[in-house]
Amino acid sequence: MKKIFLATIICFNLTLAFGQVTPFEYEKQTGYKGKNIPDLTYIEDSYSFLVLGDFGRVGDYYQQDVARELGHATIALEAEFIVSVGDNFYPNGVASTTDYHWISSFETIYKDPSLYTDWYVALGNHDYRGNVQAQIDYSNISRRWNMPARYYSKTFEVNDNEKLLLIVMDTNPYIDSYHEDPEKYTGIAGQDTAKQTQWLTEQLQTDDPQVKWKIVVGHHPLYSGGKRKESEDTKLFEKKFADLFDQHQVDAYICGHEHDLQIIKPQGRFTTQFLSGAASEVRASGNREGTIFAAAESGFMAFSIVDGKILVQTVRANETGAKVLHKYELTK
Repeated sequence: MKKIFLATIICFNLTLAFGQVTPFEYEKQTGYKGKNIPDLTYIEDSYSFLVLGDFGRVGDYYQQDVARELGHATIALEAEFIVSVGDNFYPNGVASTTDYHWISSFETIYKDPSLYTDWYVALGNHDYRGNVQAQIDYSNISRRWNMPARYYSKTFEVNDNEKLLLIVMDTNPYIDSYHEDPEKYTGIAGQDTAKQTQWLTEQLQTDDPQVKWKIVVGHHPLYSGGKRKESEDTKLFEKKFADLFDQHQVDAYICGHEHDLQIIKPQGRFTTQFLSGAASEVRASGNREGTIFAAAESGFMAFSIVDGKILVQTVRANETGAKVLHKYELTK
């Protein structure tokens, strides 16, 4: 009886403390060994998720640094889930659900306890060089890996009367140049883009009045100030989807492919693009018309929804730790 009484007092004290401190400070009280990201803004009662991309390099480049700080941010923000924008395994995807890449580039890298939450994963061009079906099937093996199909959607309840519609595209079949090399991009020729576009449009036309936010995830960018700024693939992808996203008032398009961090909203556009493809390798970045932020830094982005706003924090993560480089607010 004495032990039960003592345990009750301890739990009660921790509950009281949690009401007075941040999620990170609470976790430290209970034994968490990770570090905080001091300039990362936590908003009470917010609904948060994290975004990274282009990561699977057996822990090399900056992958382990980003993974470490991603775990710290998940704790600090009480993040609900994680989004990967694709290129999950370099250089040529995975061969099967038992490919060692799952261990060397995912399971043993993202090992902070907070990262055993739901991951919603998109396909990148390097994933198409391997067995795409194996990445889909791994959803039945892993508790955290979610890829039920090449493209899919999920609705999240942000609060009692506000929902987030997350749509994960497979952008690879829309890149015309990939069809010129079908042996390199396995199964690309068999993908029905008209069917996916119809599905995408139907998803965006949701009649659920509680859906306040529409976010689309895909691998390829609509715009870039980096390596692919003048790429014909990028320009054609913009022509295929920028107007559609604006028409259906997509609040954010989240992507990668470029190995840097960018936020772009061209003049006259409704949709803001958030490019987070710097979870391992980093390349030179740059500006273009509509660039709000660009950095050739390794890291990720954090999205926090509260009171009709989304706070987007861009976080640098390297061997020295983490630092918030930029904060941007989407408002309704």
